[in-house]
Order: sequence, then structure tokens, then C-alpha cells
Amino acid sequence: MFYIYCPHCREHREEEEFHAKGQAHIARPADPDNCTDEEWGNYVFFRKNPRGLHHELWYHSTGCRKFFNVTRDTVSYEIKEVYKIGEQPQVVAKG
Repeated sequence: MFYIYCPHCREHREEEEFHAKGQAHIARPADPDNCTDEEWGNYVFFRKNPRGLHHELWYHSTGCRKFFNVTRDTVSYEIKEVYKIGEQPQVVAKG
């Protein structure tokens, strides 16, 4: 088990209180009504799954029920940073 820091609650909590929601910083298409099926499918279904540093969206499901971002090493599971939605990461993931 590991602990995750919630930037909204401002405390470390057990990982069971959180749910990973996938890749962070996904830009929604500016005009979804005029996207091709391929463009919309790429937006909805295709995500990066790198080995190493990755920016992820997490949800504090049994706590404050708010979303936030995590930069995590997918090899070691080490969390490098936690930051609120709308903030930019300080640790840069390659790729």
C-alpha cells in the first residue's frame, strides 16, 4: 500500500481512497460536432501508456470527491508530484 497526497484535503491518505482516471491534460476537440469519427474516436479511446513518468488524473472518491493530477513513475509507482486541475506540472514527462 502507498499513500497519496490530496492537494484539496492537504493530507496523505491510503491509496484505496482514490481512483486513477487515466492520462491527464487531454484537450477536448474545439468543435466536436465537426470532428470525423476517427478524430473523435482518438480523443475518446486512445491514451498514452508510457513506461516511466506519466501525468495522470486521479479522483479522491471517499474523501473530498475532487479531481487532481499526479506525475507518477509507472515503473516504480513513485509519485513525483501532485497538483490541482488547471495547474501545470513541474516534473516533465518525456514523450
